[in-house]
Amino acid sequence: MSQETGARGPLSGVRILDMATVFAAPFGATLCADHGADVLKLELPNGSDPLRGLQPVKNGVPLWWKIANRGKRGITLDVRKPAGREILLKMLPEFDVLVENFRTGTMDKWSLDIDALHRVNPRLIVVRLTGFGQTGPYSGRPGFARIFEAMSGFTNLTGEIGRPPLHSNFPVGDAVAGLFCAFSIAAEVARIKGDPQAKGVEVDLSATEALFRLLDFLPVEHEQLGFVRRATGNCASYTAPSNMYCSSDGTWFSLVASSESIFVRLCNALEHPEWIEDPRFSTNPRRVENLDQLNGVLERSFSTRSFATLAACLEQAGVPFSKIYTIEDIERDPQFVAREAIVRLPDPDYGSLPAPCIVPRVKGRNLSIPRTGPSVGEHNAQVYADLGIQGEELDLLRKEGVV
Repeated sequence: MSQETGARGPLSGVRILDMATVFAAPFGATLCADHGADVLKLELPNGSDPLRGLQPVKNGVPLWWKIANRGKRGITLDVRKPAGREILLKMLPEFDVLVENFRTGTMDKWSLDIDALHRVNPRLIVVRLTGFGQTGPYSGRPGFARIFEAMSGFTNLTGEIGRPPLHSNFPVGDAVAGLFCAFSIAAEVARIKGDPQAKGVEVDLSATEALFRLLDFLPVEHEQLGFVRRATGNCASYTAPSNMYCSSDGTWFSLVASSESIFVRLCNALEHPEWIEDPRFSTNPRRVENLDQLNGVLERSFSTRSFATLAACLEQAGVPFSKIYTIEDIERDPQFVAREAIVRLPDPDYGSLPAPCIVPRVKGRNLSIPRTGPSVGEHNAQVYADLGIQGEELDLLRKEGVV
């Protein structure tokens, strides 16, 4: 099937107003932009979004901002001011979705409660992404990714036995919440687009609950088995072997051979067929029970071979494994290269910047590569002209700090 150039995405025609700050909720809107939504990014006139100051920053240029807000147009507007509030309400009938992540009740304080929003646009989908949700005793608390990760039970599963739990050097909690944000938008758009009489809704998305949703087994495991799962280093407590190992030349790699057929292939590849019938390793439950002994024999075997030798025999045997990649490895790996997993976003400052590709792919549809995120107020003139605000009126609003 031939590829269409610049094909329309499935969210083409959906208009999203992104009022959110930092990463989680804006990431959700960005994912929608990747798939065709028209996303307008709204910032305060002083450009004080914290994401503009988070590394990586080069010569004052916020590189993460450019990538995280790709595919969006950008305006400035202070909705806390009466004039800004009136402009926002004037804009909203043109949008399908509004995304915000202020502390619970903040929009209400600005006289932008859900009733006010739905009076001007009854079909508006309002996605509120907060740390803990709109209700409950923690609803007013501030939240950051590491707080969501800690409270959801996620962080308790990472780290070495007997050592402190570990956070990842990336805000996983924000990214997961952003994925649920995009899912929420797509689900509600599908509902409302299929029913001309459908009303808008208020989506109450808790970042902590989003991350907890991934951990299916924790509640049932605790109730039915009385087990509290904790960190086990690089091993899994439910299957074996599944661990991080090191070759003789110091290359770390991850390997999983938990099914019986793969374990047999691993044993033969390493020239240890006797492990297959060893009663300690004959089934997955037995391998989990005897994890230290299993890891011991594997580590000794791996430590006598270079990674190139191991990679060749493991690949030939069909054993799942991977070297622990850095970004340099990703950039030159033939799989990533063949699929063009890194694309170049057009950018006014650098010509173009590298970023992850649009996910997922759809056969026969080749979506246009988005440009990088907008500079502060980049599209003010265009957007406000469409509202009939231009010339002296726009200049006055700018002087008053409204735009």
